[in-house]
Amino acid sequence: MAKLYFYYSAMNAGKSTWLLQSAYNYQERGMATVMFVPTIDARFGTGKVTSRIGLSRDAVSFDDKFDFFAHVAKAVEGNGKIRCVLIDEAQFLRKAQVEQLKRISIELGLPVLAYGLRTDFMGEPFEGSKYLLAWAEEMTEIKTICHCGRKATMTLRVDDKGRVLRSGEQVQIGGNESYVSVCYGHFVKGQPQ
Repeated sequence: MAKLYFYYSAMNAGKSTWLLQSAYNYQERGMATVMFVPTIDARFGTGKVTSRIGLSRDAVSFDDKFDFFAHVAKAVEGNGKIRCVLIDEAQFLRKAQVEQLKRISIELGLPVLAYGLRTDFMGEPFEGSKYLLAWAEEMTEIKTICHCGRKATMTLRVDDKGRVLRSGEQVQIGGNESYVSVCYGHFVKGQPQ
């Protein structure tokens, strides 16, 4: 039975690497996948899922208006070997798009694997993550560690001098230069190191 899966974590836990490994596993067995990445995150080029360890693969770019169900239904019609849908940076999904992913799993019978952050740098849920946490049949936390050795569950945003930022736009694309994964204690204290 196909399900909607949500793999979540703080920053720098390897979500994109897990996604690319899942895609490879399907490909190795002769099954096709369709991968999606948000247009807003073009750090490594538009339409590319890229991991910090150097793995990369082309993907379909999506924005707030993108219709996942329509796209996947058409792709399945054109390629009967599609067996899985993978979403990178799933926190950027809208509620309606999470509903579309549920429809893909139910009506098209395809597993949907969504990878993303649970919360932003202020500890608030992203829209996509909120509905994935509510509606996914399977949820898996991908663990990473804080500088103290505890499990990192939160993400701090820092400026170019390493100072913690507690306000600003929810979405600011960046990597290690802008975000640090920490345990809840260091999140509350504002201690990135």
